[in-house]
Amino acid sequence: MNNAASRTDWKPEVPLNVLLARAVQAHPETRLHFHSEEGVASVTTLELLSAATRIANGLRALGLRAGDAIAMQLPTQRETAVLYLAALEVGAVLVPIVHIYGPAEVGFILRDSRARFLCVPERWRGIDFLERVDALGSLPDLERVIVVGNRTPRNGITLAAVEALSQASAIDLYSPPPQPQDVCLLLYTSGTTAAPKGVQHTHQTVGAEWSIPFIDGSGPYFTPFPAGHIAGFNFLLRPFVTATEMVFTDRWNASLAAELIERYRVRLSGGTPFHLQGLLEAARLEGRDLSSLAAYGLGGTGVTPEHIELADRAGFAGTRAYGLTEHSTVSIGWRDSSFEERACTDGRVQPGSLVRIVDEMDRALPLGSQGEILTKGPELFVGYTDPTLNANALTADGWFRTGDIGKLDSANCLTITDRKKDIVIRSGENISSQEVERVLATHPAIRDVAVVGQNDSRYGEKVCAVVVLQQGAFLDLASVQKHFSEAGVARQKTPESLYIVAELPRTASGKVRKPDLRRQVNGS
Repeated sequence: MNNAASRTDWKPEVPLNVLLARAVQAHPETRLHFHSEEGVASVTTLELLSAATRIANGLRALGLRAGDAIAMQLPTQRETAVLYLAALEVGAVLVPIVHIYGPAEVGFILRDSRARFLCVPERWRGIDFLERVDALGSLPDLERVIVVGNRTPRNGITLAAVEALSQASAIDLYSPPPQPQDVCLLLYTSGTTAAPKGVQHTHQTVGAEWSIPFIDGSGPYFTPFPAGHIAGFNFLLRPFVTATEMVFTDRWNASLAAELIERYRVRLSGGTPFHLQGLLEAARLEGRDLSSLAAYGLGGTGVTPEHIELADRAGFAGTRAYGLTEHSTVSIGWRDSSFEERACTDGRVQPGSLVRIVDEMDRALPLGSQGEILTKGPELFVGYTDPTLNANALTADGWFRTGDIGKLDSANCLTITDRKKDIVIRSGENISSQEVERVLATHPAIRDVAVVGQNDSRYGEKVCAVVVLQQGAFLDLASVQKHFSEAGVARQKTPESLYIVAELPRTASGKVRKPDLRRQVNGS
Protein backbone atom coordinates (compact mmCIF):
# COMPACT_ATOMS: atom_id res chain seq x y z
CA MET A 1 0.00 0.00 0.00
CA ASN A 2 2.87 2.40 0.71
CA ASN A 3 4.26 2.07 -2.80
CA ALA A 4 0.81 2.55 -4.26
CA ALA A 5 0.19 5.63 -2.15
CA SER A 6 3.37 7.27 -3.44
CA ARG A 7 2.44 6.96 -7.10
CA THR A 8 1.05 9.93 -8.99
CA ASP A 9 0.81 8.47 -12.53
CA TRP A 10 -2.44 6.52 -12.25
CA LYS A 11 -3.94 7.83 -15.47
CA PRO A 12 -2.80 5.57 -18.34
CA GLU A 13 -1.31 7.18 -21.44
CA VAL A 14 -3.10 4.71 -23.71
CA PRO A 15 -6.81 4.13 -24.44
CA LEU A 16 -8.62 1.30 -22.71
CA ASN A 17 -8.50 -1.07 -25.69
CA VAL A 18 -4.69 -0.94 -25.57
CA LEU A 19 -4.62 -1.23 -21.77
CA LEU A 20 -6.88 -4.29 -21.96
CA ALA A 21 -4.91 -5.92 -24.80
CA ARG A 22 -1.67 -5.55 -22.86
CA ALA A 23 -3.28 -7.01 -19.75
CA VAL A 24 -4.61 -10.02 -21.68
CA GLN A 25 -1.20 -10.58 -23.25
CA ALA A 26 0.28 -10.71 -19.74
CA HIS A 27 -2.53 -12.88 -18.24
CA PRO A 28 -4.40 -14.64 -21.08
CA GLU A 29 -5.87 -17.44 -18.94
CA THR A 30 -7.78 -15.33 -16.40
CA ARG A 31 -11.18 -17.03 -16.13
CA LEU A 32 -14.64 -15.47 -15.92
CA HIS A 33 -17.69 -17.60 -15.10
CA PHE A 34 -21.12 -16.34 -16.21
CA HIS A 35 -24.20 -17.99 -14.68
CA SER A 36 -27.61 -17.28 -16.21
CA GLU A 37 -30.90 -19.03 -16.89
CA GLU A 38 -29.30 -20.22 -20.15
CA GLY A 39 -26.60 -22.11 -18.24
CA VAL A 40 -22.93 -21.49 -17.48
CA ALA A 41 -20.32 -19.90 -19.75
CA SER A 42 -16.74 -20.15 -18.46
CA VAL A 43 -14.27 -18.29 -20.65
CA THR A 44 -10.81 -16.78 -20.53
CA THR A 45 -10.05 -13.12 -21.03
CA LEU A 46 -8.13 -14.04 -24.19
CA GLU A 47 -11.23 -15.75 -25.61
CA LEU A 48 -13.40 -12.76 -24.78
CA LEU A 49 -11.00 -10.27 -26.32
CA SER A 50 -10.68 -12.35 -29.49
CA ALA A 51 -14.48 -12.48 -29.84
CA ALA A 52 -14.66 -8.74 -29.16
CA THR A 53 -12.30 -7.97 -32.04
CA ARG A 54 -14.63 -9.75 -34.46
CA ILE A 55 -17.65 -7.89 -33.09
CA ALA A 56 -15.74 -4.59 -33.25
CA ASN A 57 -15.09 -5.14 -36.95
CA GLY A 58 -18.77 -5.94 -37.46
CA LEU A 59 -19.76 -2.74 -35.66
CA ARG A 60 -17.40 -0.75 -37.88
CA ALA A 61 -19.01 -2.37 -40.91
CA LEU A 62 -22.38 -1.14 -39.62
CA GLY A 63 -20.94 2.37 -39.49
CA LEU A 64 -20.04 2.76 -35.82
CA ARG A 65 -17.12 5.16 -35.40
CA ALA A 66 -15.04 6.62 -32.61
CA GLY A 67 -17.13 9.05 -30.58
CA ASP A 68 -20.49 7.50 -31.49
CA ALA A 69 -22.73 6.51 -28.58
CA ILE A 70 -23.76 2.86 -28.35
CA ALA A 71 -26.23 1.99 -25.59
CA MET A 72 -26.42 -1.49 -24.09
CA GLN A 73 -29.24 -2.72 -21.90
CA LEU A 74 -27.99 -6.19 -21.14
CA PRO A 75 -27.81 -8.45 -18.09
CA THR A 76 -24.39 -9.61 -16.94
CA GLN A 77 -23.43 -12.36 -19.39
CA ARG A 78 -20.68 -13.36 -21.78
CA GLU A 79 -22.14 -11.37 -24.68
CA THR A 80 -22.25 -8.24 -22.55
CA ALA A 81 -18.52 -8.43 -21.83
CA VAL A 82 -17.79 -8.99 -25.54
CA LEU A 83 -19.92 -6.01 -26.60
CA TYR A 84 -18.40 -3.73 -23.97
CA LEU A 85 -14.90 -4.68 -25.13
CA ALA A 86 -15.86 -4.23 -28.78
CA ALA A 87 -17.26 -0.74 -28.19
CA LEU A 88 -14.04 0.29 -26.44
CA GLU A 89 -11.95 -1.13 -29.28
CA VAL A 90 -13.88 0.97 -31.81
CA GLY A 91 -13.51 4.03 -29.61
CA ALA A 92 -17.26 4.49 -29.24
CA VAL A 93 -18.95 5.96 -26.19
CA LEU A 94 -20.38 3.04 -24.23
CA VAL A 95 -23.73 3.76 -22.54
CA PRO A 96 -24.56 0.90 -20.13
CA ILE A 97 -28.18 0.81 -18.98
CA VAL A 98 -29.36 -1.22 -16.00
CA HIS A 99 -31.21 -4.15 -17.51
CA ILE A 100 -34.38 -3.81 -15.40
CA TYR A 101 -35.13 -0.24 -16.55
CA GLY A 102 -38.40 0.17 -18.45
CA PRO A 103 -39.15 2.11 -21.65
CA ALA A 104 -39.50 5.46 -19.86
CA GLU A 105 -35.99 5.35 -18.34
CA VAL A 106 -34.41 3.82 -21.43
CA GLY A 107 -36.07 6.31 -23.77
CA PHE A 108 -34.77 9.21 -21.67
CA ILE A 109 -31.22 7.84 -21.70
CA LEU A 110 -31.25 7.15 -25.44
CA ARG A 111 -32.47 10.65 -26.24
CA ASP A 112 -30.08 12.35 -23.84
CA SER A 113 -27.05 10.33 -25.01
CA ARG A 114 -28.06 10.55 -28.70
CA ALA A 115 -27.14 6.89 -29.06
CA ARG A 116 -26.90 5.61 -32.65
CA PHE A 117 -27.04 1.94 -31.62
CA LEU A 118 -28.88 0.02 -28.90
CA CYS A 119 -28.04 -3.54 -27.82
CA VAL A 120 -30.67 -5.63 -26.01
CA PRO A 121 -31.44 -9.30 -25.36
CA GLU A 122 -34.31 -10.84 -27.28
CA ARG A 123 -35.78 -12.05 -24.00
CA TRP A 124 -34.58 -12.13 -20.41
CA ARG A 125 -36.35 -13.62 -17.39
CA GLY A 126 -39.67 -13.67 -19.28
CA ILE A 127 -39.36 -10.06 -20.46
CA ASP A 128 -39.74 -9.45 -24.20
CA PHE A 129 -37.23 -6.68 -24.83
CA LEU A 130 -38.35 -6.20 -28.41
CA GLU A 131 -41.77 -5.16 -27.11
CA ARG A 132 -40.00 -2.64 -24.92
CA VAL A 133 -38.07 -1.31 -27.90
CA ASP A 134 -41.38 -0.68 -29.69
CA ALA A 135 -42.54 1.36 -26.67
CA LEU A 136 -39.52 3.69 -26.54
CA GLY A 137 -41.13 6.51 -28.50
CA SER A 138 -39.41 8.90 -30.89
CA LEU A 139 -35.65 8.32 -31.11
CA PRO A 140 -34.34 10.38 -34.05
CA ASP A 141 -30.69 9.45 -33.44
CA LEU A 142 -31.19 5.68 -33.09
CA GLU A 143 -30.25 3.83 -36.27
CA ARG A 144 -29.89 0.19 -35.32
CA VAL A 145 -30.98 -2.24 -32.62
CA ILE A 146 -28.57 -5.13 -32.08
CA VAL A 147 -30.26 -8.16 -30.53
CA VAL A 148 -28.66 -10.97 -28.56
CA GLY A 149 -31.00 -13.65 -29.89
CA ASN A 150 -32.78 -14.59 -33.11
CA ARG A 151 -35.65 -12.11 -33.54
CA THR A 152 -35.16 -8.47 -34.47
CA PRO A 153 -37.33 -5.36 -34.62
CA ARG A 154 -37.43 -3.00 -37.60
CA ASN A 155 -33.90 -1.78 -38.39
CA GLY A 156 -32.64 -4.57 -36.15
CA ILE A 157 -29.79 -7.03 -36.58
CA THR A 158 -28.70 -10.01 -34.52
CA LEU A 159 -25.35 -10.13 -32.77
CA ALA A 160 -24.47 -13.20 -34.86
CA ALA A 161 -25.09 -11.20 -38.02
CA VAL A 162 -22.87 -8.38 -36.73
CA GLU A 163 -20.06 -10.89 -36.22
CA ALA A 164 -20.61 -12.24 -39.73
CA LEU A 165 -20.15 -8.73 -41.15
CA SER A 166 -16.56 -8.74 -39.91
CA GLN A 167 -15.76 -11.36 -42.57
CA ALA A 168 -16.87 -9.09 -45.43
CA SER A 169 -13.46 -8.00 -46.71
CA ALA A 170 -14.97 -5.55 -49.20
CA ILE A 171 -16.19 -3.29 -46.38
CA ASP A 172 -13.83 -0.59 -45.14
CA LEU A 173 -13.39 -1.38 -41.44
CA TYR A 174 -10.99 1.47 -40.64
CA SER A 175 -11.91 4.12 -38.13
CA PRO A 176 -9.60 6.53 -36.27
CA PRO A 177 -8.21 4.96 -33.09
CA PRO A 178 -9.46 6.33 -29.76
CA GLN A 179 -7.33 8.73 -27.74
CA PRO A 180 -6.74 8.50 -23.97
CA GLN A 181 -8.57 11.76 -23.27
CA ASP A 182 -11.68 10.77 -25.27
CA VAL A 183 -14.98 10.16 -23.50
CA CYS A 184 -15.60 6.40 -23.60
CA LEU A 185 -18.23 5.81 -20.91
CA LEU A 186 -21.54 7.52 -20.24
CA LEU A 187 -23.45 6.34 -17.17
CA TYR A 188 -26.69 7.70 -15.79
CA THR A 189 -27.13 8.22 -12.07
CA SER A 190 -29.75 6.03 -10.43
CA GLY A 191 -32.02 8.97 -9.68
CA THR A 192 -32.31 8.30 -5.95
CA THR A 193 -31.90 12.01 -5.18
CA ALA A 194 -32.57 13.76 -8.49
CA ALA A 195 -33.38 13.25 -12.16
CA PRO A 196 -30.86 11.01 -13.97
CA LYS A 197 -27.68 12.81 -14.99
CA GLY A 198 -25.31 11.66 -17.71
CA VAL A 199 -21.88 11.12 -16.15
CA GLN A 200 -18.98 11.23 -18.63
CA HIS A 201 -15.77 9.25 -18.12
CA THR A 202 -12.71 9.07 -20.35
CA HIS A 203 -10.34 6.21 -21.16
CA GLN A 204 -7.99 7.74 -18.59
CA THR A 205 -10.48 8.12 -15.72
CA VAL A 206 -11.70 4.54 -16.18
CA GLY A 207 -8.16 3.25 -16.64
CA ALA A 208 -7.13 4.89 -13.37
CA GLU A 209 -10.01 3.15 -11.54
CA TRP A 210 -8.83 -0.22 -12.83
CA SER A 211 -5.16 0.47 -12.04
CA ILE A 212 -5.47 1.80 -8.48
CA PRO A 213 -5.45 -1.01 -5.85
CA PHE A 214 -8.97 -2.27 -5.18
CA ILE A 215 -9.08 -6.08 -5.16
CA ASP A 216 -8.04 -7.20 -1.67
CA GLY A 217 -5.88 -10.20 -2.61
CA SER A 218 -6.34 -13.07 -5.04
CA GLY A 219 -9.75 -14.32 -6.24
CA PRO A 220 -12.07 -15.83 -7.11
CA TYR A 221 -14.33 -12.80 -6.62
CA PHE A 222 -18.14 -12.93 -6.69
CA THR A 223 -20.04 -9.73 -7.45
CA PRO A 224 -23.82 -9.15 -7.36
CA PHE A 225 -23.83 -5.85 -9.23
CA PRO A 226 -25.51 -5.58 -12.67
CA ALA A 227 -23.38 -4.66 -15.68
CA GLY A 228 -25.35 -1.45 -16.25
CA HIS A 229 -24.24 -0.02 -12.91
CA ILE A 230 -20.85 1.68 -12.36
CA ALA A 231 -19.74 -1.08 -9.96
CA GLY A 232 -20.96 -3.82 -12.31
CA PHE A 233 -19.21 -2.23 -15.29
CA ASN A 234 -15.93 -2.01 -13.38
CA PHE A 235 -16.16 -5.57 -12.05
CA LEU A 236 -16.87 -6.89 -15.54
CA LEU A 237 -13.70 -5.45 -17.11
CA ARG A 238 -11.32 -4.60 -14.23
CA PRO A 239 -10.41 -8.33 -13.84
CA PHE A 240 -8.68 -8.20 -17.23
CA VAL A 241 -6.20 -5.74 -15.69
CA THR A 242 -5.98 -7.30 -12.21
CA ALA A 243 -6.01 -10.92 -13.48
CA THR A 244 -8.76 -11.81 -11.00
CA GLU A 245 -10.93 -14.88 -11.56
CA MET A 246 -14.56 -13.75 -11.41
CA VAL A 247 -17.97 -15.32 -10.83
CA PHE A 248 -21.06 -13.52 -12.19
CA THR A 249 -24.82 -14.03 -12.20
CA ASP A 250 -27.34 -12.27 -14.42
CA ARG A 251 -29.55 -11.35 -11.45
CA TRP A 252 -29.29 -11.28 -7.68
CA ASN A 253 -30.34 -14.54 -6.07
CA ALA A 254 -29.09 -15.10 -2.52
CA SER A 255 -29.46 -18.88 -2.72
CA LEU A 256 -27.49 -19.07 -5.97
CA ALA A 257 -24.84 -16.71 -4.59
CA ALA A 258 -24.26 -18.97 -1.58
CA GLU A 259 -24.07 -22.02 -3.86
CA LEU A 260 -21.53 -20.40 -6.20
CA ILE A 261 -19.33 -19.16 -3.35
CA GLU A 262 -19.21 -22.73 -2.09
CA ARG A 263 -18.65 -24.24 -5.56
CA TYR A 264 -15.84 -21.92 -6.69
CA ARG A 265 -14.32 -21.45 -3.23
CA VAL A 266 -14.77 -17.71 -3.64
CA ARG A 267 -12.35 -15.68 -1.50
CA LEU A 268 -13.69 -12.16 -2.05
CA SER A 269 -17.11 -10.64 -2.49
CA GLY A 270 -19.05 -7.50 -1.78
CA GLY A 271 -22.32 -5.66 -2.12
CA THR A 272 -24.73 -3.71 0.01
CA PRO A 273 -26.04 -4.74 3.46
CA PHE A 274 -29.05 -6.15 1.60
CA HIS A 275 -26.78 -8.54 -0.30
CA LEU A 276 -24.77 -9.56 2.76
CA GLN A 277 -27.82 -10.31 4.88
CA GLY A 278 -29.45 -12.30 2.08
CA LEU A 279 -26.28 -14.30 1.49
CA LEU A 280 -25.85 -15.22 5.15
CA GLU A 281 -29.49 -16.15 5.57
CA ALA A 282 -29.44 -18.37 2.46
CA ALA A 283 -26.24 -20.07 3.58
CA ARG A 284 -27.73 -20.74 7.02
CA LEU A 285 -31.01 -22.12 5.69
CA GLU A 286 -29.38 -24.30 3.02
CA GLY A 287 -26.25 -25.36 4.87
CA ARG A 288 -23.84 -23.73 2.41
CA ASP A 289 -20.12 -23.54 3.17
CA LEU A 290 -18.83 -19.95 3.05
CA SER A 291 -15.53 -20.74 4.76
CA SER A 292 -13.50 -19.80 1.67
CA LEU A 293 -14.51 -16.14 2.02
CA ALA A 294 -11.74 -13.90 3.34
CA ALA A 295 -13.36 -10.48 2.93
CA TYR A 296 -16.67 -8.86 2.05
CA GLY A 297 -16.70 -5.21 0.94
CA LEU A 298 -19.80 -3.17 1.77
CA GLY A 299 -20.90 0.02 0.05
CA GLY A 300 -24.06 1.97 -0.64
CA THR A 301 -26.36 3.50 1.93
CA GLY A 302 -27.00 2.23 5.42
CA VAL A 303 -23.70 0.46 6.18
CA THR A 304 -23.19 0.34 9.95
CA PRO A 305 -20.61 -1.14 12.35
CA GLU A 306 -23.15 -3.86 13.05
CA HIS A 307 -22.93 -5.03 9.44
CA ILE A 308 -19.15 -5.34 9.71
CA GLU A 309 -19.56 -7.28 12.93
CA LEU A 310 -22.08 -9.52 11.17
CA ALA A 311 -19.51 -10.40 8.50
CA ASP A 312 -16.77 -10.93 11.07
CA ARG A 313 -18.95 -13.31 13.07
CA ALA A 314 -19.58 -15.28 9.87
CA GLY A 315 -15.83 -15.87 9.55
CA PHE A 316 -14.68 -13.23 7.05
CA ALA A 317 -13.57 -9.61 7.38
CA GLY A 318 -16.19 -7.00 6.63
CA THR A 319 -14.97 -3.76 5.10
CA ARG A 320 -16.56 -0.52 3.95
CA ALA A 321 -15.99 1.61 0.86
CA TYR A 322 -17.31 4.86 -0.58
CA GLY A 323 -17.70 5.90 -4.17
CA LEU A 324 -20.06 7.47 -6.66
CA THR A 325 -20.80 7.21 -10.36
CA GLU A 326 -18.82 10.44 -10.75
CA HIS A 327 -15.84 9.22 -8.68
CA SER A 328 -15.86 5.43 -8.69
CA THR A 329 -13.82 4.72 -5.58
CA VAL A 330 -13.02 7.53 -3.15
CA SER A 331 -12.12 5.39 -0.13
CA ILE A 332 -11.83 1.70 0.63
CA GLY A 333 -11.31 -0.57 3.62
CA TRP A 334 -8.86 -3.47 3.77
CA ARG A 335 -9.30 -6.77 5.56
CA ASP A 336 -6.03 -6.49 7.49
CA SER A 337 -7.07 -3.17 9.07
CA SER A 338 -8.28 -2.95 12.65
CA PHE A 339 -11.91 -3.71 13.43
CA GLU A 340 -12.38 -0.10 14.53
CA GLU A 341 -11.20 1.21 11.17
CA ARG A 342 -13.17 -1.35 9.17
CA ALA A 343 -16.38 -0.91 11.17
CA CYS A 344 -16.45 2.78 11.99
CA THR A 345 -15.00 4.38 8.85
CA ASP A 346 -15.54 4.00 5.13
CA GLY A 347 -11.88 3.23 4.60
CA ARG A 348 -8.80 5.13 3.61
CA VAL A 349 -8.84 7.66 0.79
CA GLN A 350 -7.57 5.95 -2.37
CA PRO A 351 -4.06 6.60 -3.72
CA GLY A 352 -4.11 9.62 -5.99
CA SER A 353 -7.43 10.90 -4.66
CA LEU A 354 -7.93 13.92 -2.42
CA VAL A 355 -10.78 14.75 -0.06
CA ARG A 356 -11.73 18.08 1.49
CA ILE A 357 -14.37 18.59 4.17
CA VAL A 358 -15.95 22.03 3.88
CA ASP A 359 -18.65 24.14 5.48
CA GLU A 360 -21.54 25.92 3.74
CA MET A 361 -19.12 28.64 2.54
CA ASP A 362 -16.65 26.09 1.08
CA ARG A 363 -14.17 26.78 3.88
CA ALA A 364 -12.00 23.81 4.83
CA LEU A 365 -12.85 22.28 8.19
CA PRO A 366 -10.37 20.72 10.65
CA LEU A 367 -9.90 16.97 11.07
CA GLY A 368 -12.85 15.31 12.75
CA SER A 369 -15.34 17.99 11.74
CA GLN A 370 -18.41 17.08 9.72
CA GLY A 371 -19.08 18.87 6.48
CA GLU A 372 -19.70 18.37 2.80
CA ILE A 373 -17.27 16.04 1.06
CA LEU A 374 -15.39 17.43 -1.95
CA THR A 375 -13.18 15.11 -3.99
CA LYS A 376 -10.51 15.17 -6.65
CA GLY A 377 -8.62 12.31 -8.24
CA PRO A 378 -7.58 10.48 -11.39
CA GLU A 379 -10.91 8.62 -11.51
CA LEU A 380 -13.05 11.77 -11.33
CA PHE A 381 -15.49 12.20 -14.19
CA VAL A 382 -15.01 15.04 -16.70
CA GLY A 383 -18.50 16.52 -16.50
CA TYR A 384 -22.17 15.88 -17.14
CA THR A 385 -23.82 15.71 -20.55
CA ASP A 386 -25.84 18.75 -19.46
CA PRO A 387 -23.11 21.38 -18.97
CA THR A 388 -25.42 23.57 -16.90
CA LEU A 389 -25.15 21.00 -14.09
CA ASN A 390 -21.38 21.34 -13.86
CA ALA A 391 -21.42 24.79 -12.26
CA ASN A 392 -23.10 23.45 -9.11
CA ALA A 393 -21.30 20.09 -9.15
CA LEU A 394 -17.72 21.35 -9.56
CA THR A 395 -15.88 24.18 -7.86
CA ALA A 396 -13.90 26.70 -9.89
CA ASP A 397 -10.69 24.79 -9.14
CA GLY A 398 -12.10 21.38 -10.09
CA TRP A 399 -13.29 19.82 -6.81
CA PHE A 400 -16.43 17.68 -7.07
CA ARG A 401 -19.27 18.38 -4.66
CA THR A 402 -20.49 14.93 -3.67
CA GLY A 403 -23.56 16.12 -1.78
CA ASP A 404 -22.58 13.77 1.05
CA ILE A 405 -21.65 14.72 4.61
CA GLY A 406 -18.63 13.17 6.30
CA LYS A 407 -15.40 13.62 8.21
CA LEU A 408 -11.71 12.73 7.91
CA ASP A 409 -9.42 11.47 10.66
CA SER A 410 -5.65 11.61 11.13
CA ALA A 411 -5.19 8.26 9.33
CA ASN A 412 -6.88 9.73 6.22
CA CYS A 413 -9.92 7.53 6.81
CA LEU A 414 -13.21 8.92 5.56
CA THR A 415 -16.50 8.39 7.37
CA ILE A 416 -19.82 9.16 5.68
CA THR A 417 -22.33 10.45 8.20
CA ASP A 418 -25.20 11.43 5.92
CA ARG A 419 -26.38 12.61 2.55
CA LYS A 420 -26.70 16.35 2.33
CA LYS A 421 -30.18 15.91 0.86
CA ASP A 422 -31.09 12.92 3.02
CA ILE A 423 -31.66 14.43 6.43
CA VAL A 424 -34.67 14.88 8.65
CA ILE A 425 -35.12 18.53 9.66
CA ARG A 426 -37.11 18.55 12.89
CA SER A 427 -37.79 21.96 14.43
CA GLY A 428 -34.94 23.37 12.39
CA GLU A 429 -32.46 20.75 13.63
CA ASN A 430 -30.77 18.45 11.15
CA ILE A 431 -30.99 14.78 12.17
CA SER A 432 -28.75 12.22 10.49
CA SER A 433 -30.81 9.47 8.88
CA GLN A 434 -27.84 7.11 9.05
CA GLU A 435 -27.41 7.70 12.77
CA VAL A 436 -31.03 6.76 13.44
CA GLU A 437 -30.78 3.78 11.06
CA ARG A 438 -27.73 2.53 12.94
CA VAL A 439 -29.62 2.46 16.25
CA LEU A 440 -32.61 0.76 14.64
CA ALA A 441 -30.36 -1.87 13.06
CA THR A 442 -29.37 -3.08 16.54
CA HIS A 443 -32.97 -4.02 17.44
CA PRO A 444 -33.28 -7.82 17.32
CA ALA A 445 -36.67 -7.73 15.55
CA ILE A 446 -35.42 -5.61 12.63
CA ARG A 447 -33.87 -7.11 9.50
CA ASP A 448 -33.70 -4.04 7.24
CA VAL A 449 -34.40 -0.35 7.81
CA ALA A 450 -34.58 3.07 6.22
CA VAL A 451 -35.32 6.42 7.85
CA VAL A 452 -37.01 9.33 6.11
CA GLY A 453 -38.66 12.58 7.11
CA GLN A 454 -42.44 12.57 7.48
CA ASN A 455 -44.31 15.86 7.11
CA ASP A 456 -45.51 17.25 10.42
CA SER A 457 -47.52 20.42 11.07
CA ARG A 458 -45.76 21.08 14.36
CA TYR A 459 -42.14 20.21 13.73
CA GLY A 460 -41.93 20.52 9.96
CA GLU A 461 -40.71 16.92 9.75
CA LYS A 462 -40.56 14.04 12.15
CA VAL A 463 -38.44 10.90 12.11
CA CYS A 464 -40.16 8.00 10.35
CA ALA A 465 -38.77 4.46 10.46
CA VAL A 466 -39.61 2.05 7.64
CA VAL A 467 -38.55 -1.46 8.61
CA VAL A 468 -38.50 -5.06 7.43
CA LEU A 469 -38.89 -7.51 10.33
CA GLN A 470 -37.03 -10.72 11.02
CA GLN A 471 -39.13 -13.78 10.26
CA GLY A 472 -41.77 -14.27 12.95
CA ALA A 473 -40.84 -11.09 14.82
CA PHE A 474 -43.21 -8.46 16.25
CA LEU A 475 -42.55 -4.74 16.58
CA ASP A 476 -44.54 -1.65 17.49
CA LEU A 477 -43.67 2.01 17.91
CA ALA A 478 -43.54 1.76 21.72
CA SER A 479 -40.88 -0.97 21.46
CA VAL A 480 -38.85 1.17 19.09
CA GLN A 481 -39.02 4.19 21.37
CA LYS A 482 -38.04 2.08 24.38
CA HIS A 483 -35.06 0.77 22.38
CA PHE A 484 -33.91 4.33 21.67
CA SER A 485 -34.36 5.36 25.28
CA GLU A 486 -32.22 2.44 26.43
CA ALA A 487 -29.61 3.29 23.77
CA GLY A 488 -29.23 6.77 25.24
CA VAL A 489 -29.99 8.53 21.99
CA ALA A 490 -31.16 12.14 21.99
CA ARG A 491 -34.93 12.24 22.28
CA GLN A 492 -35.50 14.22 19.09
CA LYS A 493 -33.85 11.43 17.08
CA THR A 494 -36.31 8.80 18.28
CA PRO A 495 -38.73 7.66 15.55
CA GLU A 496 -42.21 9.13 15.94
CA SER A 497 -43.83 6.89 13.34
CA LEU A 498 -43.27 3.34 12.19
CA TYR A 499 -44.06 1.57 8.92
CA ILE A 500 -43.59 -2.18 8.60
CA VAL A 501 -43.12 -3.39 5.02
CA ALA A 502 -42.32 -6.71 3.35
CA GLU A 503 -39.28 -5.22 1.62
CA LEU A 504 -37.68 -1.86 0.97
CA PRO A 505 -37.81 -0.49 -2.59
CA ARG A 506 -34.34 -0.59 -4.11
CA THR A 507 -32.48 0.36 -7.25
CA ALA A 508 -30.81 -2.39 -9.29
CA SER A 509 -27.56 -1.77 -7.39
CA GLY A 510 -29.22 -2.28 -4.01
CA LYS A 511 -29.70 1.33 -2.90
CA VAL A 512 -32.87 2.13 -1.01
CA ARG A 513 -35.16 4.34 -3.10
CA LYS A 514 -35.85 6.93 -0.43
CA PRO A 515 -37.92 9.23 -2.67
CA ASP A 516 -40.37 6.32 -3.02
CA LEU A 517 -40.49 5.90 0.76
CA ARG A 518 -41.02 9.62 1.34
CA ARG A 519 -43.96 9.58 -1.05
CA GLN A 520 -45.35 6.50 0.71
CA VAL A 521 -45.19 7.88 4.24
CA ASN A 522 -46.41 11.32 3.19
CA GLY A 523 -49.29 10.04 1.09
CA SER A 524 -48.14 11.77 -2.10
